[in-house]
Amino acid sequence: MWRCTGPRWSGGGPEPEGRFGQRLGWYCAERGAERTSLLRAGKTLAFAAQGERRCLGVRRAGRWIVCPYDAVLDGASAKDQCARCAQLDRSRSVAADTMADDPRPYGVYLAYFGPGLLKVGITAAERGAARLVEQGAVAYVWLGRGPLMAARRAEAVLGSALAVPDRFTKSAKRAARGALPPVADRVAELARLHARARDPELWPETLEPVEFACTDHTELFGLDRIPGEVAELGGMTAGAEVVGEVLAGVGADVYLRLAGECGRGPGQGVGGVVAVMDARVLSGWVLGAAGGRVTTVPVRAAVAGVGEREGGGQEGLF
Repeated sequence: MWRCTGPRWSGGGPEPEGRFGQRLGWYCAERGAERTSLLRAGKTLAFAAQGERRCLGVRRAGRWIVCPYDAVLDGASAKDQCARCAQLDRSRSVAADTMADDPRPYGVYLAYFGPGLLKVGITAAERGAARLVEQGAVAYVWLGRGPLMAARRAEAVLGSALAVPDRFTKSAKRAARGALPPVADRVAELARLHARARDPELWPETLEPVEFACTDHTELFGLDRIPGEVAELGGMTAGAEVVGEVLAGVGADVYLRLAGECGRGPGQGVGGVVAVMDARVLSGWVLGAAGGRVTTVPVRAAVAGVGEREGGGQEGLF
C-alpha cells in the first residue's frame, strides 16, 4: 500500500522526468520502498483519498521509521506526524536547536517572498538552494557561510539589524505572489539588504562572506502562470476527490485549474477556477483514482491576492 509522503523538490537526472522540479513522494511500508512523481505543468491530477490518514513516522538516515502507534491524523492539517513522532523528530533538529554539535558548514541567506517580505535564515551548505525552494522563496541571495553556531548567531544578529524576521505565514506568502513587482525590483531590494549586512560593524568575524549573486525562481515555479485571483482548496477527508490540471508549483503549494464544477462550499458551480492546494495535506493518505470528474474538496472562493509553514494500483495516478 503506497501512502503519499507529501511535496518535495528533487531531480536533476538525465531523463525528462528526472529534471529538477516539484514532486509528490510515496512510501510503501510493506515493501520498504519509495518513489516520486513529478508535478509538471500541464499534468492532470485525478485522485481520491482512501481509508484513514496515518502518521508517516520519522525519517532518519535516508529511510522511513514507521510510526509504531499507527496514529490517525486530522485530514485538514498540514502536519504529517502524530505528536509523539514529531517530538522524536525534533530531538535531532537544527530548527529546534537540538543539533548544536552538527559539524557541517551552514549558509546564511536572505529570501524574498514579495515586497517587504524578506527573511534571514540558515541551511546546511550541502543542501544548496533546496531549503529556499521548499519555502517558496521567489528570489534569494547568500550572505555567508560558516559553522552552525556561527551561522545561528549571524541569523539572529543580522535579522535584528536589518529588521527582517525569520519566518512568514503561508497567507502572507500566497498573497504576495498575486502582486509581484518586476524581477529587477526584487533584485534591487535584495541588493540593498545584502550591502547593509556587509557593514563591518554588523558582520560576524566567524562567518565567511559571499559576494552578491541573486537567484530568481520565476521560471522554476511558473510564477507567470499564476493568475491574480486564486481560490483555496480545503483539507482532505475520506472519499474526497481532486480533479484538475497543474499550472504551477511554489514550495509546498500546487496551483490547479479545476475541472468542471468544483466542490462543496463557496466555490461550487464555478468551472475552470484556479485554486491553490497545500500539498502537505496529502501526506499520510492512500490516494486512489478519482471516481468522478469534479473536485469535491471544499473550495474557498477566489479573491485578488489570496490569503494564508511526500497497493501498487496507484502507479498510473500521477
